[in-house]
Amino acid sequence: MLLKDFIKDGTASLSSLYPQEEARSIMNFYCSEVFGFPSYQHITEPSTEVPAELLDQALEDMRRLAASEPLQYVLGYTEFCGRTYNVDARALIPRAETEVLCMKAEEMVAGRKPAEQLKILDLCTGSGCIAWTLALDLPGASVIATDLSKEALDLASGQFKRISKKAVRPRFVVADLLDVDGTVEAVGGPYFDLITANPPYVQPSEKPEMRPNVLGWEPHMAIFAPDRDPLAFHRAIAVTASRLLAPNGCAIVELNTELAEETAAVFADAGFSSVQIVPDWFDRPRFVSFER
Repeated sequence: MLLKDFIKDGTASLSSLYPQEEARSIMNFYCSEVFGFPSYQHITEPSTEVPAELLDQALEDMRRLAASEPLQYVLGYTEFCGRTYNVDARALIPRAETEVLCMKAEEMVAGRKPAEQLKILDLCTGSGCIAWTLALDLPGASVIATDLSKEALDLASGQFKRISKKAVRPRFVVADLLDVDGTVEAVGGPYFDLITANPPYVQPSEKPEMRPNVLGWEPHMAIFAPDRDPLAFHRAIAVTASRLLAPNGCAIVELNTELAEETAAVFADAGFSSVQIVPDWFDRPRFVSFER
């Protein structure tokens, strides 16, 4: 099968799910990752064929993509903060905007104490991308990461088989964030220098606006906040931080851009200082940071 026909057919099969340019970009990226071809190969060398030994799997992958399965799940991996993470339906796919959370978190703790003395807590860790980024970027830091889903924690704990000798593998523990007492007991405290979290924050009323590749595949327990209280997880984080954040400690939490001011108020009302709304790469209000 000619590569150009594979891309043409694949783009057409995705056109009902994505805008035309995005569908084409997905196909080009897939071909680059799986076949090793540059994105322009089908244009500059139109006689190029899909490698025969990869064709059957590629056609099966196209069927999965056409059924709205996310490209990252089909490939089995994605990039986050310059590292490759395994991904599947056990956890949310790491998003580029969450990289800002990691970057800001590292800025917040810079100079406070040596990395090897830092204690970090990552709540709702999912794939473990935040916990691992901080553990590897801050060699020697002690990182504990929690999630309600044991399946997600299995994925997170197996992300990296080999790490530098200076880095310490995060410790992953099962904990329900909405059960503050249980979370405090599970992580062992008593104090952390940095707390991070990307909790469920999408309101169920937003479902009609969501794409099928998200709504139909990624775990809803990691996406949606309770309908009765869309800030329930952020309130739980505020209580947890009040019990676990060290004096002069800091935190940064992802939020729903439609509820940025309300979310910031949760932490301000809880008595934290330096409460600030932090934008993402696209200048949208995406995080709230605060200090003890």
